[in-house]
Amino acid sequence: MSANDALTALRGAAPGPPLQVAATDWSFLFAAVQDRLRFIVGEPAGATGALPAQRPLARVNVEVLECVAALDTLGASLAHELGRCQRLEREFAEVQSALAQARAELVDTRDEERRARHLALHDSLTGLPNRRYFGEQLDRLLAPTAPPSPGLAILYIDLDGLKAINDVHGHDVGDELLKIVATRLRWGLRAQDMVGRLGGDEFACLVSDLLNRDQLVHLACKLFDTVSAPVQIGRCRLIVRPSIGITTYPADGATTAALVKQADIAMYRAKRDQTGYAFFGDRPEGRLTTASALAAPPLLAAVAPAPPTPRPMTGSAAA
Repeated sequence: MSANDALTALRGAAPGPPLQVAATDWSFLFAAVQDRLRFIVGEPAGATGALPAQRPLARVNVEVLECVAALDTLGASLAHELGRCQRLEREFAEVQSALAQARAELVDTRDEERRARHLALHDSLTGLPNRRYFGEQLDRLLAPTAPPSPGLAILYIDLDGLKAINDVHGHDVGDELLKIVATRLRWGLRAQDMVGRLGGDEFACLVSDLLNRDQLVHLACKLFDTVSAPVQIGRCRLIVRPSIGITTYPADGATTAALVKQADIAMYRAKRDQTGYAFFGDRPEGRLTTASALAAPPLLAAVAPAPPTPRPMTGSAAA
């Protein structure tokens, strides 16, 4: 496009809406107007060296006004483009702000989901996994696709006499005692094992890689001693003793429901016989009965000897 064609296009565009000018055309259009003004102000000498004939002043004025109009058109178009760029920048900033807000809301939503899931799967008092979470973890370990475990056991724990403590000292003391027991059970297990609160005064431990009965007996005695240690809550010195029922996989069952139910049965046998712990697979008459001192009720106040600990069975009792 020549300079004259460019000026003709600019004259045709004004007045009216701002001319849409491509970014690559701005320099060309301004140069065209500049060349036209130079031509109006004074043309170069001809080939003979003679000055060109002077043009009428009226014609010069018209051409200058045409250049001014072209510049006005370009100025209006430039102002329009600058305004459009500013609007785009504002819209871009608004989109960025909306994205940042959406990202923050998404993070908050995920945090809320994590908190909600944690609350749904953990006991609000002790912070331990609840019955649902305990069952999910056991289901995962028992799934056909799970790596085979050399040993898996559940220790079902019930606290003897907690109701009496609540009746004498109040539920606040009872709740504090439950939190202390939960902490002691966590300390008594390995990092890879799990303890959950199934409800009320009932807890369950899920342990793996324990290959024989002696290891489970040792763990049961350790947990008995850990839980039975005296507890000082305010002015009250309390002792609460556990009854522990033990089931093993796959000897005692192959499903979560069966293992938990049978561990509960074994726990009630230990509570009834005051033996501290009992295996589901043992015959009731074969359980250790010499630890009769365990029949003493839980201590509700101070000054009493430490409770005796159930010991591993020997001889025919271990059959």
